[in-house]
Amino acid sequence: MNYELLKSAIENEAKLQGLTEYEIYYMADEELSVDTLNNAQNSFSSGNGGGICFRVLYEGKMGYAASELMDEEEMKSLVSRAKANALATEKPDTVGIFAGSESYAELKNNGYSLKSAAELKKLAIDMANTLHQASDKVTGGTVTAGVTAGFTIRLSNSHGLDLETKCGINLLQAMAVINDNGKFENAYDMKELKDEEIDLAEMAKGIVDEAVLKANAVTVESGKYSVVLSAKQMRTILSVYSSAFSGKMAQMGMSLLAGKEGEQIAADIVNITDDPMREGVSIQTNFDAEGVAAFRKSIVEAGVLKTLLHNRETAAAAGVDSTGNGSKGSYASPVGISPYAFCLEAGEHTEDELFAMVGNGIYITELKGLHAGANAVTGDFSLESAGFKIVDGKKGEAIKSFTIAGNFFELIKSIAALSNKVEVAVTGGFTTFGAPAVLIHNVSVAGQ
Repeated sequence: MNYELLKSAIENEAKLQGLTEYEIYYMADEELSVDTLNNAQNSFSSGNGGGICFRVLYEGKMGYAASELMDEEEMKSLVSRAKANALATEKPDTVGIFAGSESYAELKNNGYSLKSAAELKKLAIDMANTLHQASDKVTGGTVTAGVTAGFTIRLSNSHGLDLETKCGINLLQAMAVINDNGKFENAYDMKELKDEEIDLAEMAKGIVDEAVLKANAVTVESGKYSVVLSAKQMRTILSVYSSAFSGKMAQMGMSLLAGKEGEQIAADIVNITDDPMREGVSIQTNFDAEGVAAFRKSIVEAGVLKTLLHNRETAAAAGVDSTGNGSKGSYASPVGISPYAFCLEAGEHTEDELFAMVGNGIYITELKGLHAGANAVTGDFSLESAGFKIVDGKKGEAIKSFTIAGNFFELIKSIAALSNKVEVAVTGGFTTFGAPAVLIHNVSVAGQ
């Protein structure tokens, strides 16, 4: 049963039941993956999923009901269940169903094309062979995978709003296990498949070289160091603490940024944006989970907090407009808040220039235990780390088994310099994070 027939069945039943303010949220997804173990195909999986959610405002309260069963009788039941759930809800609704924004930006990346199973299989096996050819140190346990995923979201409501977005992404993943004279280590990389072909040999070399360096890593002494956080690790830290920028978390008393709009919260070179249609990001949307137009916004500008992220409910409570960040974790979820491409913007230095500015210090390329060792409310963190020494302004030997400790809110105040390239994480969802490499002085390091 297609969406238009589902929509018609719901609208007819809503009319029969005298419902005048409601919303239909529909999601359909498809995924295909092929993975290898060593040089042979290990598994293949494919699937289609999704469902539909009906939201209704009835007697001043909002009721939800959702289903994966797509037939006319189920749509009638969906309407009845949502109405009953509204009556059972104690919390009064404050915002109703959204009538629509004045305009919606044009999507650039909605003409996606998913890879076939044969293409994914060939790519995964070619990558596995290339890894083994890259070095005789590559051993058993090496895995690769080709993944393709796409989904469609439709949002319609009783005000006549009817929106649609389609997104898709193709990925190549690879992890090599190496044995360097009895020392075992692994390294991982993931790249998005776009129009240009991936240089498999270059990708394999980077993975193998990283694993070999890690296998021969040394320790570092405890102390205070000037540190360069790689772009990958800075964006990972940003992802962990992004909840501090949520209007909902602030209103629940779980963000230290509550009430700090207009205040300096970071170094004046820090600029953070959130952009649902960021250049180079394949998963894009021009509307949020409530139908509000999604748009690029400055979260932190020259170190000053300009806004938190809001859906319609938290925006009304704060006396501001929604930032278009209403989200649903799945078609059945209640409306929450999520960022899109949430990025610390670039500075003006190359990574090598950051090393030169450090002189002698540490380049951090790996952080472990972020969800156990990081507190998103207080900002405190204590994280097992790995990386490289910086010696005389140059990247030196690999180092392992040290811990860095600090506080996120102090860290963003202490950023001394930024590299000139933002690296955005590859993701299969609407939320992703990006950052350049950053230089920070006087970081506490616990080593040997």
